[in-house]
Amino acid sequence: MSREGSSAGKVKVGEEVEIVGFRRYQKTVVTGVEMFKKQLDEGMAGDNAGLLLRGIAKEDVERGMVLAKPGSDHAAHEVQGGDLRSVEG
Repeated sequence: MSREGSSAGKVKVGEEVEIVGFRRYQKTVVTGVEMFKKQLDEGMAGDNAGLLLRGIAKEDVERGMVLAKPGSDHAAHEVQGGDLRSVEG
């Protein structure tokens, strides 16, 4: 799970998303949204939430990558990512 700050839109559990960055695109599904150790059905713009992504390891996500709706214009959005384990101990 990674910690991300949203800059636009919203993401719902079960929604297909695309991770974009550093010359690679990966499609996946959001299987969980967590904020302050509470499970949510969706994350909104401005939320500092953790997202659980199907088939994506924490090593696959780096600072500057973008989480976007498949086929949308991703270049204008930036995601700040970090490892929850390093923050929560």
